[in-house]
Amino acid sequence: MRYLEEFSNPDLARHLVGQIHAVTTRPWAMMEVCGGQTHSIIRHGIDQLLPPGVEMIHGPGCPVCVTPLETIDKALAIAEQPGVIFCSFGDMLRVPGSGRDLFAVKSAGADVRVVYSPMDALTLARENPDRPVVFFGIGFETTAPANAMTVYQARRLGVTNFSLLVSHVLVPPAIAAIMESPRCRVQAFLAAGHVCSVMGTSEYPPLASRYGVPIVVTGFEPLDILEGIRQTIVQLEAGRHELSNAYPRAVRAEGNPAALAMLQDVFEVTDRTWRGIGMIPGSGWRLSSRYREYDAEERFAVTDVRTSESPLCRSGEVLQGLLKPHECEAFGKQCTPRNPLGATMVSSEGACAAYYAYRRLDLVRL
Repeated sequence: MRYLEEFSNPDLARHLVGQIHAVTTRPWAMMEVCGGQTHSIIRHGIDQLLPPGVEMIHGPGCPVCVTPLETIDKALAIAEQPGVIFCSFGDMLRVPGSGRDLFAVKSAGADVRVVYSPMDALTLARENPDRPVVFFGIGFETTAPANAMTVYQARRLGVTNFSLLVSHVLVPPAIAAIMESPRCRVQAFLAAGHVCSVMGTSEYPPLASRYGVPIVVTGFEPLDILEGIRQTIVQLEAGRHELSNAYPRAVRAEGNPAALAMLQDVFEVTDRTWRGIGMIPGSGWRLSSRYREYDAEERFAVTDVRTSESPLCRSGEVLQGLLKPHECEAFGKQCTPRNPLGATMVSSEGACAAYYAYRRLDLVRL
């Protein structure tokens, strides 16, 4: 609690805002990668405290939001098979597939359960040896170690009725894809601190050098974000493009060696489709050959599901930072948290949900 209070101190926030205004001489556009950072920025009005012309572009760092539609449909197809216990974190249950979500499948009689850890799903598998148990493993590098450990434990314990539906994505290839888009306006990145606490920072200096953009590793509290913005603008104003760690209390350059070893054992890099963005080469993980028997896609033969998005939903442009949520014609009308067209309105980290929750409902022309 002490740290939460310290990193929300209004006097220190005003001091940092003053420093940001003092060093800014021109317009800049930077992207916060993580959806948790987006919510903090919108909740605290940080973007409205910045100098005129300094724009925060909301990035694709919401794991629920970028889970592709075909993966949601694969989850639905698996969950409705007789005897299956399908386990997921709660934020995935309302994410729309092509026509339904996991809540709808559950209400129709499927055994869909909310768990708080993938290890809970493994416990269910051990308690129900005559039933297949599937855990929906989504997320960035942050959640992957726990999922990897669960598969590792299932193999070690000889639990054969457990499997993992994998939809893990990686941040650095997404940064590269954003920078290579012909519509890109991003001049710098605030990198996600929790991702770097696992993976370390070694992948970011080459990206900063290749694309000529500062990358500042940042936390999630108001002061964390303001300090990240300050360091970013200092680099931009000086014409530098380096990696900077503004979150040293949680992030070390080498990351978490134990987690990295587990990830290297259980997963291997693969091409991955991002919802609303498309295929990004080398941007995801799948189970390695040693653990392929625990792959739910293979076990339940749902590898060839093909889908199409709602024509009204523009979440892909939101995820790429090309559109603010309230610039979408369906925002707050056809698309609301009660009737979401896309995952960015469902997820607790989605940009559309943040704009709706904190009443950023109207487009303001400056």
